Amino acid sequence: MSYMKIMITGGFGFVGSHLTEELLAEKHQLIILTKGYSKKSNLSSVINKINIEKIDVTNLVKFGECIKKYKPNVIIHLAGQTSHSKSFDDPINDVASNTASTLVILETIRKLNLKCRFMLGSTFIVVGKPKKLPVNELTPCNPTTIYGVNRLSSEYYCKIYHDVYGLDTIVFRITNAYGPREQNVPNKNAINYLIYKAYNGEEITLFNKGKTSRDLIYVADVVSAIIRIMKKGKTGELYWISSNQKISLRKFGELLEKLTGTKVRYVDAPSYTKKVDVGDFVVDNKKLQSLGWKPTTPIQKGIQKTMNHFKSLNL
Repeated sequence: MSYMKIMITGGFGFVGSHLTEELLAEKHQLIILTKGYSKKSNLSSVINKINIEKIDVTNLVKFGECIKKYKPNVIIHLAGQTSHSKSFDDPINDVASNTASTLVILETIRKLNLKCRFMLGSTFIVVGKPKKLPVNELTPCNPTTIYGVNRLSSEYYCKIYHDVYGLDTIVFRITNAYGPREQNVPNKNAINYLIYKAYNGEEITLFNKGKTSRDLIYVADVVSAIIRIMKKGKTGELYWISSNQKISLRKFGELLEKLTGTKVRYVDAPSYTKKVDVGDFVVDNKKLQSLGWKPTTPIQKGIQKTMNHFKSLNL
């Protein structure tokens, strides 16, 4: 695939910044949309090689105008409100951030008749509590949070604009991603937060006696998957990005204990968590592997790399 103009919303963020660096290494022209500069340090080494537009995706008019200005070949939509608890605190903002923003991109592409591949970053939260494992692209969705509903709506918009208008849309869903540059706060990414607390020698707490299992994937594997989908993915399709490895949170806690000497305490889950938690989760990623991709970072190595990053920042 030759040089392209690629727009990434949320480009300073966790996945977005790593993706930007990888695509720059392939000599593509990058346009990064960001609502603020608080995470600018994530791309400090390449800041002079990218176009930066300060736009909040909830500013729908300005957002549409930016797409018209650059007319990118690919748009990778990673921006949005990603906390399920915040989606309950401010549901109207969640609609603007996670649903209306997707519609603005699709409508702008349609109206301009742009030849543009639109890739929507989605989440395992759309599934809700799966009735059987492993989950795959055919698993029914029954989200338990407002955030999950809005992400799922965006997925359906992509499918409809592909089926009705012939737009080149692809959806990818990510399981629990972790690694350097994620914000270390509990309502953003619980896995990263636990690694961060263990690194600092603080006690970590786990719900449900640590019995719940998750499918954890290191950020570098997420990025290589997105790039593979961008190049080889079939239009109109959905792809799961996952490790296809189930790990219990108890085992994860034991790994952190072994690496850092931290202590694990098991506590009762709050009633809110009991209502919305998706329970055990592991994803069959055969469809993505059929594009010639596979994850390469085992969990222990991923945790170590994340801790090395904290050390480099003197956190």
